[in-house]
Formats: sequence, C-alpha cells, structure tokens
Amino acid sequence: MKNMKQIVVMLGGNLPGSAGAMTSAVEKFRVAGVQDIRCSRAMSSAAEDCIPGTPDFLDMALVGRWGGSPQELLELCQKIEREAGRPAIHSSRESRILDCDIILFGETVMDSPELTIPHPRAHLRKFVLMPLVEIAPDILFPDGESASGKLAAIAER
Repeated sequence: MKNMKQIVVMLGGNLPGSAGAMTSAVEKFRVAGVQDIRCSRAMSSAAEDCIPGTPDFLDMALVGRWGGSPQELLELCQKIEREAGRPAIHSSRESRILDCDIILFGETVMDSPELTIPHPRAHLRKFVLMPLVEIAPDILFPDGESASGKLAAIAER
C-alpha cells in the first residue's frame, strides 16, 4: 500500500479474557493490513475516569504502519472490539474486555465528532505513555515532543 502512516493504537481491557482479546486483536490488525507491528508488553494500571471500584486494566501499545485512512482505522478498531464481545454502544467509564484507541496517525491532527487525533488525553496518561515508551520512546507527537518527553513531563508534576 502506498502512503503508509505510522500509527499507535492502545489496546486495553479489564475483564476476564482481556489478555487473550488483546493478543487476538494484534493478529486481526496484522491480517487487516497493519504492517511492521511492534507491541509492548501488557502492563497493569489502575482504572482512571471510571466508575468507582472498576478493576485494574491491562494496557499494551501497538505501533505499526497503515495504508488506509484514519476513519478506516477507527472502523477496524471498532470491528475488532465488537468481535471481542464489546457492545457497539458502550460507556468509556465501565469495564470492558477490549478497548482499541487510536493515539497517533502519522502527523495527522484532526478533531471530528467520531475521532480526535492525537488522542486528546494521551499526553496525560502514564498507562498510554509507559507502554509506548517501552517500544518507541522517540516517536513524535504532532507538537514535536517525543513520547519519552511527555512521560518525563508527567513524572515532574
């Protein structure tokens, strides 16, 4: 495919079977055409912005190259989530077996009702930046700052 863009997708979940769903999701991204996939290890983190008592999450960063559009990648993420058993309509504050969030899409900056790139809270979340820094510390956000720089900024707060 031409015009391949480097992408970052976070995979997460906090229900029984989430680890297996994340492993399956990586293969589904590969089959769908994501190339040169690298994944962090799955890391445990406390639930943020969720209903009180929500169990901890497993989070993993996926970095790869994609030749489709941001909208096509969003549709792929949603399809993979549904195939794992996540309802099409769901609250982001509740437990889930699988969550696939687009963090970066090349140098794309966009804000639509369906999709915001870069992910609007990625730079504030250790559970996003720690797995990403494990496999791509020098990856740049559209503002020119690296993932490792953003993680260091959180540590200073």
